[in-house]
Amino acid sequence: MIREGDKVLLIDRRGKRYLVTVSEREFHTDLGILKLGELIGKEYGETIVSHRNEEFRVLKPDINDIIAKMKRGPQIVHPKDAGIILAYAGISPGDTVIEAGVGSGALTIFLANAVGPNGRVISYERREDFARIAQKNIELAGFSDRVTIKLKNIYEGIDEEYADHIVLDLPQPENVLPHAVEVLRPGGYFVAYTPCMNQVHRFFQAFQEYREHFYKPRVVEVLVREQEVKKECMRPKTTMLAHTGYITFIRKL
Repeated sequence: MIREGDKVLLIDRRGKRYLVTVSEREFHTDLGILKLGELIGKEYGETIVSHRNEEFRVLKPDINDIIAKMKRGPQIVHPKDAGIILAYAGISPGDTVIEAGVGSGALTIFLANAVGPNGRVISYERREDFARIAQKNIELAGFSDRVTIKLKNIYEGIDEEYADHIVLDLPQPENVLPHAVEVLRPGGYFVAYTPCMNQVHRFFQAFQEYREHFYKPRVVEVLVREQEVKKECMRPKTTMLAHTGYITFIRKL
């Protein structure tokens, strides 16, 4: 049952989505006014009708809905890249993940969802304005219980004594390698997301000094090409989500 204070996703007949918090108030759309209090006691999958007799389907939002509607500051890590980070690093419920370069908090939310209520995500961010945006988005997603944002430059050191994984969205991830050697558990992953090829090259040059501590590196790039499916034919869409960044994985020995 939907309760007061729950977040719900409303979808109109055009497919437009609205993320709202249920309360005794009115919500105005171009298809009419909705009385959100009518949602209380309904089940997900039911509908609510505006004063113009327009129906809106009511769904329980997932993290992709939250990220699509959250406030943006800096560029986010896209779901295609976040998904491969979670899969290749094997990030699991109960893990402790140290993250740096929190930005708007999109990757933080994916990580928090993966580690679950018994896990922890400790996010380092040196810019206070980014940290404020990320904190609000994490609260919107409902993950404040498992995420801590630290206003600190991770290049200067890691406070924690232990981490299952370290995930970085920083221009110079090689600066974190000496700290990772001390903190990262055996078998844990060091993941670096970098948009430019020269950053990957610079990281590999620095990595040679720490090679004995890690299993061989793996670098991937994720491209997504959707298909256009019609009754008469199927073909690739003329646009695609191509290069966003290179993702480097190294595993602690």
